[in-house]
Amino acid sequence: MSATAPVRYDDDLRLALVLADQVDGITMKRFGAMDLQIETKPDLTPVSDADRMAEEVIRAQLSRSRSRDAIVGEEFGTTGHSSRRWVIDPIDGTKNFIRGVPVWATLIGLIEGDEVVAGVVSAPALGRRWWAAKGSGAWTGRSLSRAKRLRVSGVGALADASMSYSSLTGWRDLGRMDEFLTLTESVWRTRAYGDFWSYMMVAEGAVDFACEPELALYDMTALVPIVTEAGGRFTSLDGRYGPFGPNALASNGLLHAEVLARLGE
Repeated sequence: MSATAPVRYDDDLRLALVLADQVDGITMKRFGAMDLQIETKPDLTPVSDADRMAEEVIRAQLSRSRSRDAIVGEEFGTTGHSSRRWVIDPIDGTKNFIRGVPVWATLIGLIEGDEVVAGVVSAPALGRRWWAAKGSGAWTGRSLSRAKRLRVSGVGALADASMSYSSLTGWRDLGRMDEFLTLTESVWRTRAYGDFWSYMMVAEGAVDFACEPELALYDMTALVPIVTEAGGRFTSLDGRYGPFGPNALASNGLLHAEVLARLGE
């Protein structure tokens, strides 16, 4: 055994799964509720009372279980200054949530230093959950004891690839609409699954790459270890690792360089 054994994040992952269990109950009770309260934030995106309640529950539990760690959340900003940062999106896909579309999820990720080391994506309206920790693989299932290991696809040619994205407007705003449309014409299949789901299907091997032109840290952090532990790559469009740029490309790894060359800034 080496003198410097690798750090394991299994306890952090278990905590994140417990947090997801707690939040799933809250979000499902509010999903489709007639008295759901919806507001428009300064950035013109919607927020519901369910978003805020879910993040408050996660923050409260983390303050008890990981009091030294920092927390970054979509709804309540950043607290703490630790190199360990829990990054939360209480409901990724709020527009779907408020319209009754079941494609939304709670995202809980952990960054240590400059690396994402654990992530959980829980989509209770779909009956699906995905999770990963550094060195422990990526998994999907109902629980730790009933889980299937994830593996990205082996598709190596764009002409054979299935591509997922979110919407077209962001590519226009980025000034890459022509490049994006040309890319869509080069692949076998395109679908706008959108949000977290595109990236989880990359990890499952059902989609070969997914990309979005404008994202925040909390949109991406939990997704990164699930894709990379499944054997894929996750970068910004300029090739930076992980969730630290303003956009994302996740792939099976085999297609990554070519898609970056076509879309890269």
